[in-house]
Amino acid sequence: MSVARVSEVIARSKKSFDDALKQGVDRAHKTLKNVRSVWIHDQSVEIENGKIVAYKLSLKVTFVLKD
Repeated sequence: MSVARVSEVIARSKKSFDDALKQGVDRAHKTLKNVRSVWIHDQSVEIENGKIVAYKLSLKVTFVLKD
């Protein structure tokens, strides 16, 4: 039997949502062991002077705990 845990990661990119997702997954992989899945919990953009300046994602990261 496995036991998993979920942790939240917030990622930000000036390029795109896709880039923010890649950065979030890369960072989670460096910090957490046995990452099994990631889902996008929320997304938003930062606006300045009517223009998008950043893309933000709130990610839920599932990782399996070792016995």
